[in-house]
Amino acid sequence: MNRTQKMIYISLLSAQAVILGLIERSIPFPFAFAPGAKLGIANLIIIVAIYTLPFKDSFTVVWMRLLMTTLLGGTLSTFLYSTAGALLSYFGMLFVKFFGGKRVSIIGVSATGGILHNLGQLLVASSIAQTWTVLLYLPILSSMGILSGIAIGIAANFLMEHVSTIQRFRDTHEEKKRPKSMNKLNKLDPIK
Repeated sequence: MNRTQKMIYISLLSAQAVILGLIERSIPFPFAFAPGAKLGIANLIIIVAIYTLPFKDSFTVVWMRLLMTTLLGGTLSTFLYSTAGALLSYFGMLFVKFFGGKRVSIIGVSATGGILHNLGQLLVASSIAQTWTVLLYLPILSSMGILSGIAIGIAANFLMEHVSTIQRFRDTHEEKKRPKSMNKLNKLDPIK
């Protein structure tokens, strides 16, 4: 994979995340018992970026999505809520992926992101309202975050297994994380 291919891949992921975010924003809230709850469809692309790109590049996808979605129809308050949720979710998913290793699947990482996204938004809401009672809404939003996180994780797992471009980038990303001695041994392995 050369630099141009990587830049095109980052651009495509960012564009897809923006489009999914705008589509989700135009869908009315499907959950009457949890106002403000969203499915988090754009998080699907962020999970793919986390598993196929290094930190700097996946973080670029997150920022591009935030900025472009805000410029294409958001306000300052939506930018604050989205930024807090997206950053807490992103760093939480990275933490769980890194320290969970093989014990935590993509679905678990995605569910973590769903919970933390809601927590980030509620923290901003409580600081704006200057009261912590807003956080009483967290259990309801967390249950929705877990359910949507599981659904998004299943979809991300499907994409990682069935889209050849994503598989290539994932394999390249995993190869770079391995020690160089292991990469040399894999190239010499006659079984592959």
